[in-house]
Amino acid sequence: MARPTPPHLADFSQLSLADTVALLGAHKLPPVESWRPERTGDSAMEIRADGSWYHEGGRIDRPAMVRLFSTILRREPDGSHVLVTPAERLRIAVEDMPFRAVEMKSEGEGKARRLVFRLDTDDLVMAGGDHPLRFGGDPDHPDPRLHVRGAIACGLQARIGRALYYELAEMALAEGGDPPALWSNGARFVLADG
Repeated sequence: MARPTPPHLADFSQLSLADTVALLGAHKLPPVESWRPERTGDSAMEIRADGSWYHEGGRIDRPAMVRLFSTILRREPDGSHVLVTPAERLRIAVEDMPFRAVEMKSEGEGKARRLVFRLDTDDLVMAGGDHPLRFGGDPDHPDPRLHVRGAIACGLQARIGRALYYELAEMALAEGGDPPALWSNGARFVLADG
């Protein structure tokens, strides 16, 4: 489940996992996957590798604007990204991934574990079968990411930063599997998935 959170989201670290699950179910995203507008163009916008958003070279500093634009973001089958409404589809440049996972909550152990991530847009995503974690094929050079929304093969992803990756790796190693892996919401994710 990936859902935008309300602008009044309490401090994520203070929320229980049950509270975050309730927030996940309370908010809906626009149905951008079903919109097929004929009018196309360029938005003159970009999302840089650090997750910051720019328009015509100027940084968008209002978090509410970034959150709004992020709700109409879609990744096309060719790998490009667009901002889409029922009336138009505008290209947006994305240097790496459009989202960053900035915080994580974990509850349970082994197969009973659930992991919820807060993104840099304040969206909440629970890792699981519909939102897989991927770590890349080389354990010496991990490429950690979380599927956020859209088709799994070509949807939007969040970059998992080094600190969160180390937390995930520590959890997987503590559970002692071979190969090291961790569970979330009934799905198993191997640390080197190549």
